[in-house]
Amino acid sequence: MLPKLLAITILGLSSLAQAAKAPPPPPEIVFRHAMTGEAAAALVEFVGRFNAEGKSGKVVLQHVGMAGDPHQLPHLALLEDEEYQKFFDSHPRMLPLYKVMAGAKVKFDAAALFPVLADVVDDNKGRIQALPLALSVPVLYYNKDTFRKAKLDPAKPPLTWWELQTAAGKVFDVDRRCPFTSSNPAWVLLENAATQHGEPIASPEQGGKTALALNNLVQVKHVALLASWHKSFYFRTFGAGREADEKFMSGECSMLTSDSSLYLQLLRRKPFDFGVAALPHYDDVRGAAPGRLLPDGAALWVLAGKKKPEYAVVASFISFMMRPDVQQQWVRSTGYLPMTPAAVSGLAAEGAPPELLRKAVERLSDRRFASAAKPKGVFGMSRVRAILHEELEAVWANLKPAKEALDTAVRRGNPVLQPMPTDGTVTR
Repeated sequence: MLPKLLAITILGLSSLAQAAKAPPPPPEIVFRHAMTGEAAAALVEFVGRFNAEGKSGKVVLQHVGMAGDPHQLPHLALLEDEEYQKFFDSHPRMLPLYKVMAGAKVKFDAAALFPVLADVVDDNKGRIQALPLALSVPVLYYNKDTFRKAKLDPAKPPLTWWELQTAAGKVFDVDRRCPFTSSNPAWVLLENAATQHGEPIASPEQGGKTALALNNLVQVKHVALLASWHKSFYFRTFGAGREADEKFMSGECSMLTSDSSLYLQLLRRKPFDFGVAALPHYDDVRGAAPGRLLPDGAALWVLAGKKKPEYAVVASFISFMMRPDVQQQWVRSTGYLPMTPAAVSGLAAEGAPPELLRKAVERLSDRRFASAAKPKGVFGMSRVRAILHEELEAVWANLKPAKEALDTAVRRGNPVLQPMPTDGTVTR
């Protein structure tokens, strides 16, 4: 009996020793996001591919609606500036992407990014803070069927705001519900009105502080024009976010300014015969450059305070998402802007319209279109946009004239802009 007991004991100790020597499980990193529809499905697909290929660790997707305790911070967050409160219930520190990649000794070619997109996520020294994974530019969508009813040429969309006013009047004569609307009005109608016409969103003042500049003549003129349309029922608003998208897709609104990634959703749903055109501009403003737009959307941020092995997995995943084949499929699945020329080359090889791709490469590569209008070295723009929305709502409600509302927005917004932390982290 004793020999048997000894044998069992020795075997047990042996198995314990083997268990003690077994390597620890590969680290898991949590990737929090707010994507829906095709973009969410694409994320699931690409994270699954990375986990199947990778040996360094595992990425676990977590939708923000299922996150539970917002104080349990993820490793990665794909979010827009306005979503910080929804994601974290706070403003946690982020670790700049260039530091993550350097610390993990994983190659990251920042120069491979299109300059126009890099400009959105770099700091004032040109160092990449986050991956511009889900960015778009504002465009104009219009219902060709309604244009035909209004005796408008569906092949000739309005190129200027004055032409859009004429089109809205003719549409109103045949369908009074909603000739024109806009999603993300602070970004589309204010920030891009500034960049198109050579005006800064913010500029440095004496003493090094950054001051908002969204109450210049162009913006005041633009908001005043929109207010006149609102009174005439040419223009309707539905919220600070993308609420207007559905109003256009349902056929209620005939023209919509929104982000370019909506195009893929419209193409798949095909609710009616629609067209897409450049964001209108003012042709009577000297130095106007209609293509000088400010991309916006969700960037992939890395949260600070995690362990070194976990950052190694983060770096591997970033490298995976930068691969041309992955980028090409991501763009095709989501409609977001391609991050690199290599991604565009892959799309061309798959038969995407060459002229469209050529124009995209030219526009995204041209450093003159990197507006440098978005303030760098400060945080708080998400709260500034909320203030802008509140002041615009006062204009639409006929409570304030355009000049007073924008002056108030600047006065309220300036204290919100704060310098970035000095410890090498980033906050928004």
